[in-house]
Amino acid sequence: MLKEAGYTIKDACSALGISRSGYYSAKEVKVVERAEGDLNDCEVLRRIKEIKAEHPFWGYRRVTAWLKHREGIRVNHKRIQRLMKEHGLLATQTIHKAKRTPKRSKPRADRPRQYWGIDMTKFLVSSIGWIYLVVVLDWYTKKIVGWNISLRSRAAEWKEALDTAIQREFPGGVRGSGLKLISDNGSQPTATSFMRDMATLGIEQIFTSYDNPKGNAETERVMRTIKEEIVWLNEFASFEEAKEKIGRWIQEDYNKLYVHSQLGYMSPEEFEARYEEERIRKTA
Repeated sequence: MLKEAGYTIKDACSALGISRSGYYSAKEVKVVERAEGDLNDCEVLRRIKEIKAEHPFWGYRRVTAWLKHREGIRVNHKRIQRLMKEHGLLATQTIHKAKRTPKRSKPRADRPRQYWGIDMTKFLVSSIGWIYLVVVLDWYTKKIVGWNISLRSRAAEWKEALDTAIQREFPGGVRGSGLKLISDNGSQPTATSFMRDMATLGIEQIFTSYDNPKGNAETERVMRTIKEEIVWLNEFASFEEAKEKIGRWIQEDYNKLYVHSQLGYMSPEEFEARYEEERIRKTA
């Protein structure tokens, strides 16, 4: 009904004061998977354009995954690629020349709450100046477990983001969990106060080095997603607006709904839930 009335799901949810995750959760109860032949090219193209309007950096694979896993439309990725190519909707790709750097293996998580990455980015709000966003990412589930948005970029702000993550993910305490924190060699994670707190909490720090530029690539990739999906598409009028919108996007759009290719096009929370179900089944 929303689409027929000319409204996007995002706009309608915003007007009604409900989250998109709540909308899709309610919709999943009623959705009946539709075969690809049930929709003609015009109908599929309309949905593609609506999705691209909200996610202009998405390629055909992610659009296909969204249609399949969020809207119950069984579509072939080749058909989506063809329609997007015919109408100039394919995402452009920048091809970089290979850089010769020493090969070093990076840690690979095999369970949640084993390896976390922490990183920071900044963006400009014309009425204020620079705003700094610190993100803590679980490398296994790809879930953003903690974040902090502030007007400063000190070690204290990094610690606040980490404290938020610890309180949510380790309600019984983090010491003895074997958690490892991966970051670059910036002034914040190498600050004496920050390193002292990590030692007190029993968190092992792992630093990327000059000859291992991809050491924190998992976290940096999510930072790019944040920029593409929320920061670059908004002109925030105030610090409060930026904090509210980015925080809501992280919790409602990314953690609950974002179709992640590395997770088999499940969202981070869906992937985590499946892991917990399998863990309980194996121990039963």
